[in-house]
Amino acid sequence: MRFLHSMVRVRNLDASIRFYCDLLGLHEVRRKEVPAGRFTLVFLAAPGQQDVAEIELTWNWDDEDYGSARNFGHLAFAVADIYGLCQRLQDAGVCINRPPRDGRMAFVRSPDLISIELLQLGEPLPPQEPWLSMANQGIW
Repeated sequence: MRFLHSMVRVRNLDASIRFYCDLLGLHEVRRKEVPAGRFTLVFLAAPGQQDVAEIELTWNWDDEDYGSARNFGHLAFAVADIYGLCQRLQDAGVCINRPPRDGRMAFVRSPDLISIELLQLGEPLPPQEPWLSMANQGIW
């Protein structure tokens, strides 16, 4: 058995591609338009890991309410510089729901309210401001 992908339903494909690719750094591996079913599938992977695991973004062309998406849980990514990535996300208007106060872990949410856990690769970074004294915001 081999893990293939996790599927996330998205409300706005362009906003989701911007979040996952432009901000988080994933790459589009392939895309499938299904006019008969009125949906588009976009498969994403971390650089160099398309053979390991993918995220499938499913965009249903007709409007649907997916609720708060809390029933999904979260996606987790190991990152080389948690402070740098959180700063880039924050500068782009993404709320850092659980700041990386410990230099190890942070949570943000995608445009579709999917919780994204960011974990520092290797050892935690030394705690530093502004993250150290930043409060949690919202839910993740």
